[in-house]
Amino acid sequence: MREWIELSSAGIQDLAVVIIVASVVFGSVRFLVQLSRRVTDPYRAYKRLLGRALLLSLEFLIAADVIRTILLDETAKSIGILGGLVVVRTFLSWSVVVEIEGHWPWQSAAAAAQSEQ
Repeated sequence: MREWIELSSAGIQDLAVVIIVASVVFGSVRFLVQLSRRVTDPYRAYKRLLGRALLLSLEFLIAADVIRTILLDETAKSIGILGGLVVVRTFLSWSVVVEIEGHWPWQSAAAAAQSEQ
């Protein structure tokens, strides 16, 4: 059972890496095509694609850490480390959201109302 859990956790981490690499490759090709076609502001679409890929990957990495910590190494030290990782990754997620959308996640309604005016 322990081996299966370790493999599952490693598989989820590998999936996060695959998502990032595939998004960088796909996004870069799309960006270059849009540049050659002179599409308006291709950088914004590129940044959004990469940002969403990073957000998704961070979620997968957190899930892998939770699985590994809770099911395999349930000590106070490992749970503390997991808590720290979750805090850091949450901060990174918020930073990526701010970079993509231009506002904090909890300001979505205000930003939407402002853009409608």
